[in-house]
Amino acid sequence: MDLGLAGLRVLVTGGSSGLGFATALELAREGALVAVNSRDLGRIEQAIEKIKNETGQVAIAAAGDLTIASEPARIVTEAAETLGGLDLLLTNAGGPPQGKFETFDDEAWDNAVQLSFLSHVRLIRAALPYLRKSLAPSVLTVTSLSVKQPIPDLILSNSVRSATIGLTKSLALEIGGEGIRFNSILPAWTETERVQALMQHRALSRGTTIEEEIQRQAASSALGRMGRAEEFGRVAAFLLSPAASYLTGMMLSFDGGMYRGIY
Repeated sequence: MDLGLAGLRVLVTGGSSGLGFATALELAREGALVAVNSRDLGRIEQAIEKIKNETGQVAIAAAGDLTIASEPARIVTEAAETLGGLDLLLTNAGGPPQGKFETFDDEAWDNAVQLSFLSHVRLIRAALPYLRKSLAPSVLTVTSLSVKQPIPDLILSNSVRSATIGLTKSLALEIGGEGIRFNSILPAWTETERVQALMQHRALSRGTTIEEEIQRQAASSALGRMGRAEEFGRVAAFLLSPAASYLTGMMLSFDGGMYRGIY
């Protein structure tokens, strides 16, 4: 199946590792022109080299910290100018720290809002002028299964990411008449560096091992395992692509059956 991604210009934030990198790699495989964002230029350069080696596609760097208010607009502008425009946007950022409600003060909540909500707002706002000129505009926000089914010890993520879901659905309705699609993908437990760190935190607090915690969490999936980053990348690439041209306002769970609800 041809996803229609060849030649489309895309910015992937949080794209130097984990789910963001897996998506950037898959988009490049499909022929998209990819700009990769991360705070760490060194990690971006490593990611770009991997993309080139595995796909033959040349990707560009778009370094910058999404939690700094002025940075998302600069990142979008520089990426669009280098690529000659922008067709697709994947808004993705690392998650807030683990912990219970009384662990966090106002500063921690403010930081979570900057990272997991306002980064999406600022990126989309800056990208809209470019997306309006595209023939296949699409935005995909990366949130979490926690917006449907709260995850223990992730009070910040459970709370703040829900705002991004509200934003995504609202924009699908508000701007859909212009032909711009807005969807969100909700990953559950997937094999990434962040999940490894969360499993380590659980193991230390429970006196177990990381391996035991991974096995316990994997058992909650109907498939009996965690997801793999490359599996996520394929789903995300499809949702962004013209092949999904009638899908908008969707909140798609990527969870291997971990979510127990019907809707």
